[in-house]
Amino acid sequence: MVNYQIELEKKILDSPRGSKLLLHSCCAPCSSYVLKYLSSIFEICVYYYNPNITDKEEYRKRVEEQKEFIANFSKKENPKYPITFKEGAYQTEDFFAIAKGYEECKEGGERCFRCYEMRLKETARLAKEEDFDFFATTLTISPLKNAQKLNELGYELERKIGIQYLPSDFKKKNGYKKSIELSKEYGLYRQDYCGCCYSKVK
Repeated sequence: MVNYQIELEKKILDSPRGSKLLLHSCCAPCSSYVLKYLSSIFEICVYYYNPNITDKEEYRKRVEEQKEFIANFSKKENPKYPITFKEGAYQTEDFFAIAKGYEECKEGGERCFRCYEMRLKETARLAKEEDFDFFATTLTISPLKNAQKLNELGYELERKIGIQYLPSDFKKKNGYKKSIELSKEYGLYRQDYCGCCYSKVK
């Protein structure tokens, strides 16, 4: 089994400081530790692309939470490199299209893998189009997400699209615990389901 935290550390050592990173974020709480960890190393644009959040009100709540957290974190921490924000297209039909036929899959199974791929693929595409040096995702901080699968997809997209993938397992080194602590510090809303209507009922 590959230790992706070690892979991340190697990549950081080999990368010029201030390289541009397009960081897919699933929510403000998961981004909290990741931004604290990486903002002294990379110039980060947080990319909020999550059409899997099928309730529009929930989606807007999480978007605003993400933007507010970036503003508050930047003001309080004064990171070495700027953190910006970009919102992707919110088209739930894109999620339902990749979930079709997989509606009854257990949470964390093939439907989720397809959802990972959808979000990572769009992040990689945009990173390539806008001349970022790397793309990555905050999803690996969650104990409920399959970091092995996420990293396999990331490397596959690196080969296909031609943009460097930044490997990660952000839950390592107490990353998940630190994200909970930062969520409390910043008063962040921590949702109790991933986002789609299937995860909400399981």
